[in-house]
Amino acid sequence: MKAVVAERGQITIPKALRLKLGIRPGTVLNFEIRDHHLVAVKAEQIDSVEKVYGCLKTTLHTDKIINDLRGKSDNCD
Repeated sequence: MKAVVAERGQITIPKALRLKLGIRPGTVLNFEIRDHHLVAVKAEQIDSVEKVYGCLKTTLHTDKIINDLRGKSDNCD
């Protein structure tokens, strides 16, 4: 399959390849040179929530935190 490089260096990835590889708007691609060939590789995307999940260590119960924020008395263990 062919793609023509536009004046600003942009190319359109053929639809058949986008569908086959799961490339959608917003997909990040890393470009590399391998043996004089341009290679595009989908970047591993890490969900921002997964990135920080579990980083806070707490012994507080969720109900206590919510009650504290709401200014209610502590009825939790």
